[in-house]
Amino acid sequence: MQPNDYLNQIAPKPPKKPLQNHMVRLGIIGAGLIVLVIILSVVATSISNSRRAPAERLSVRIDTTQTIADESQGTLRSSQLRSLNSDLRLFFTNTKRDIGEPLATVGVTPQSINQSIVTEETSRAEAISQRLEDARLNAVFDRTYAREMAFQLSTVLTLLQEVHAGTSNQSVRDFTDATYENLEPLQAGFENFNETN
Repeated sequence: MQPNDYLNQIAPKPPKKPLQNHMVRLGIIGAGLIVLVIILSVVATSISNSRRAPAERLSVRIDTTQTIADESQGTLRSSQLRSLNSDLRLFFTNTKRDIGEPLATVGVTPQSINQSIVTEETSRAEAISQRLEDARLNAVFDRTYAREMAFQLSTVLTLLQEVHAGTSNQSVRDFTDATYENLEPLQAGFENFNETN
């Protein structure tokens, strides 16, 4: 063995440059912080969307249910049901006029509604329309319409409760309270409809 090799082996290793260690640590911490910020923004967006979803669904369901009520008015035979449906159509007209401002305060506008909710609600309305068409062809339209509308309005009432419970915004709470009070008797009217009366 040569003396230089032996000396190189027993000599202490030169210390790593502290600046390099410091830069590596800063890089790791920086990358960790970036990942944390991304995760937090995804979670915040998810929470925000889950809070907005009932309000978005409510807005679309009101539109689709109004369309069903409008399309069915001319097919109804019972004067009691026609009168109840006219009241419902008026309710929808007023509600659509009043819904924009409160929902906008929580970030829900017609342009911001999640397209998947629109697709789901449109499919739901089409299925109801198909059942009503089958009922018309089988001469049981009024009974079927009353049953379908009672169920549809009960889902609107449930959505109103969800929106109310999911917000602290006073204008939204006032809107949902007033809308619920106005819709509840109409829903009960459809639910209690009896063709023999």
